[in-house]
Amino acid sequence: MAKQKSSSKETVVGRITIVLLKILIAFFVLSMAGVLFYRFVPVYYTPLMFIRMYEQHSRGEETKLEHKWVPMEEISPNVPLAAIAGEDAKFLEHNGFDSKAISNAIEHNKKGKNVHGASTISQQVAKNVFLFPARSFVRKGFEAYFTLLIEICWSKERIMEVYLNSIEMGDGIYGIEAASKAYYGCSASKLTKKQAATIVSCFPSPINRTPDHMTKESLRHRRQILKGMSYLKSVKFDK
Repeated sequence: MAKQKSSSKETVVGRITIVLLKILIAFFVLSMAGVLFYRFVPVYYTPLMFIRMYEQHSRGEETKLEHKWVPMEEISPNVPLAAIAGEDAKFLEHNGFDSKAISNAIEHNKKGKNVHGASTISQQVAKNVFLFPARSFVRKGFEAYFTLLIEICWSKERIMEVYLNSIEMGDGIYGIEAASKAYYGCSASKLTKKQAATIVSCFPSPINRTPDHMTKESLRHRRQILKGMSYLKSVKFDK
């Protein structure tokens, strides 16, 4: 009888193991397919866009979604330059994670009340395109996984292109083309250094900070970005 019970338990464990293994394999195949798909295809919608529209609808507001994908060739060189200067100085060098920035953020967060993040541009793309906004270790784990995938499968130029086309840049405004039209009445290809730096300075809090509603923090950030842009001068992506 004892042997029968033991054998039965082993059978159940074996079946659960097989099911979990199948789920893991399916997840890997689907996630890899998604990453390879977006290596070539424009990202027209992201999970955050739908979440924001749902929030607007829940508040009884008119749903707003302004977004237009444009290739890197139609984006002013000032924009990726400003993004690197303001968001991820080592973007062209790291493999998706900036260990020094992470260490600095940990030390800062131990001392102060204001929490500083250390997400690279690659991590933000992984979160924006494949995941959803949330603070949990599980979500961070998935973010790290997708960050590694896009770093392996995409070029740095493609990561930047997707980033600039998918990031939230205001209430219902997504991507650099929609932001350029909304705030400056021009296409992304025409943005000056100061305009690009102004838009990027609002990235940390795009709902509360916009180019037409600059805070002291965003003005300070813009000065830092312009200084960094002068130091970098230009961005050259490996083909």
